[in-house]
Amino acid sequence: MRFQVPQFIEVEDKIFGPFTFKQFIYLAGGVGAAVVLYTLLPKFLAILLALPILVFAAALTFYKPNDKPFIHLVEAFFNYTLTNKLYIWKKEDKPINNRQETMNNKPLEQVYVPKLSESKLKDLSWSLDIKENRNPVTQDSDSLTNN
Repeated sequence: MRFQVPQFIEVEDKIFGPFTFKQFIYLAGGVGAAVVLYTLLPKFLAILLALPILVFAAALTFYKPNDKPFIHLVEAFFNYTLTNKLYIWKKEDKPINNRQETMNNKPLEQVYVPKLSESKLKDLSWSLDIKENRNPVTQDSDSLTNN
């Protein structure tokens, strides 16, 4: 016995002409709001207020950024603006003594690093090489491997 497997299940059905049910509701809501504003307010003010509503309704109906419905973008916007944000990159002031202590609780000496080149990457690699050579733990482990 053979069973028919449904295909194209991710495609919404076109119910109202070329529009899906959601698209029809977006268009009907936008046009309905514009008609209500046009009948209740003076003509100039009604057009001024109805134009953004109609543009938003048209965007909800037709605009698909990255092949996703525009309503997903609107939902992401509201979720981002209304939720709390954790700013990890904010700088916190720490006491200088805690940063300068090593494993032996001895403060590190301040080393002057001259500016060698215009490339920040070269400067960073040079300063890391200098700091690595001054680290007592690294020197001890190097001397153990050499012996």
